Parts: sequence; structure tokens; C-alpha cells
Amino acid sequence: MEPESGANETAITEFILLGLVEASGLRPVVFMLFFFAYLVTVGGNLSILAAILVEPKLHTPMYFFLGNLSVLDIGCISVTVPPMLSQLLSHKRTVPYGACLTQLFFFHQLAGVDCFLLTAMAYDRFLAICRPLTYSTRMNQTVQRILVAMSWVCAFTNALTHTVAISTLNFCGPNVINHFYCDLPQLFQLSCSSTQLNELLLFGLGILMAGAPVILIVTSYIHVAVAVLRIRSAEGRKKAFSTCGSHLTVVGIFYGTGVFSYMRLGSVEASDKDKGIGILNTVISPMLNPLIYSLRNPDVQGALQRVLTGKQIMM
Repeated sequence: MEPESGANETAITEFILLGLVEASGLRPVVFMLFFFAYLVTVGGNLSILAAILVEPKLHTPMYFFLGNLSVLDIGCISVTVPPMLSQLLSHKRTVPYGACLTQLFFFHQLAGVDCFLLTAMAYDRFLAICRPLTYSTRMNQTVQRILVAMSWVCAFTNALTHTVAISTLNFCGPNVINHFYCDLPQLFQLSCSSTQLNELLLFGLGILMAGAPVILIVTSYIHVAVAVLRIRSAEGRKKAFSTCGSHLTVVGIFYGTGVFSYMRLGSVEASDKDKGIGILNTVISPMLNPLIYSLRNPDVQGALQRVLTGKQIMM
């Protein structure tokens, strides 16, 4: 369908989200699965936050960043899953144009902070293992807060840029989104206007938001690996690698799904693969992060046990 002649405003006022399943019989099952995943994710990340707050051993830069990451995980899943659950309950699949752009903005805001926060965590490990004598001064509380604040500012700029850019596009034809939340690639497919500049913007900012952090993370861990291999004791090497293994696992999941989602815009048709990647990015990753960070960490495990059992922390 061609855009209306001389139309300067968006012709479409709402979109239709197809969601994960169209068969009505499967909706209760999907609802229960994702409701359970949401509760587990929020509960797990709140437990990590509580453990960090009450356990003096965890009052370190690494766990300060981990606490912020838990907040982001709760925010990320809350932006996408509750609206989907509401649609499953109400059987209403329409989402207003403004609500769609709002969801897109907050999703990219939180994901952007995640990018920079994971980089800050890699830098923290680099300083702790490669520069131990100056670690406490280079990674003091002021530096930690500046790194987190800069992460939010940079992510806000990125999210606002994409939201404003997509609001300039005309949507006048099909309004069906084959996904369970609003995101850039799916909206590009529905636009009546040329999306070439938007795709270039996504690619360019993607290099800054993801490419640069990945380079910094890889560089940090190359230095970390070299330093760890110089440790003579096997126990020392094992302890150093264990503190980095969890972070590298989270980085791999986060950036792997992100690259698949946004760096293949040449594929025009949306498919169920996009939904699968979306589930990994917005549900599975936030749900697994508390488990990944606590699985091989006795300090976190001990703090979680005390939080859950209500035992007092021994000072």
C-alpha cells in the first residue's frame, strides 16, 4: 500500500503484535511458562541484590556492578514480559503507536546500559588481577559511580536517537508485527518510508554501543589471561579464572543474541527465529544471570543462604 499523498503524519495509530503463539489452546501454557520465568528472574535478581547489600564481603566494586546488572535484568524483563502476559490474558493483541515506541525506548535504554556495564566489569577484573597494587585507588567509589552514570547517559542518548529517528518514518500499510514486543528491525519492515538512514544509524551506533565495548572486553581479558597464566600455583589460577568465567559467560550470551538480532538487517522477512532470539535476550539471559554468578561463588552462595534463611551476618 502506498502512503497517502502529502501525508506528513503517521497514518497508523496502533500495531498488532502476533505474540509467541496464535493457537488459543497454547496461550494458557505460554502464559504460565513466562509468568514463572518472570517470577524466577525478579526473585533471583532481588536475592542477589539483597545478598550484596547484607554481606560485608560483597561490598566490593565487582559486586557493586553486579548489583546494578541485577537491576537492569529486572528492568529488561519487565519491559517485555508483563505486556505480553497482559495480552495473553485479555486476548487483545493491539498496542498503541506511542506505547510501542515507549517500549522500544526503554528496551534500548536498558540494553545499552548493559553493554557499558559489562565493559566496566571487565575493566574491574583487569585492574584487580593485572594492577592489584593500584586497584583500590583506580577503582574507588567515585570511579564506580562515574562509570555507572556514564553508562546510563550514553545508553539514554542511543535510545533517544533511535526513538526519534523511527518516529520520523511513515507507517501507512500493514501494521502486523511478527514478534512479542516492539523493536527496530520489525518496525523497519512495516515502514512506508525508506529506512536506509535508520539502518545506517543502527549499524553506526551499534559499532559504538557494542563493537567498542567488545574490543575493550576482549583486550581486558587477554591481559587477564596472560597475568593468570603467570601465577605459579594451580589454586591461584583456578580462583582467578573462576571470578572471570561467570562474567565471560554472561558477555557471550548477551552479545551473541544482540549481534544476531541487529546485524542481519538484510533479512527482510521476520521469522520465528527472531522470537527465539528475543526470548533468549529478554527472558533467558536475565533469568540465568543470578545462577551464573552464584553457581561457582562461595561468597555469594553463603550470603544468599543467610538471606533466605534469615540468619544474621557475622561481622
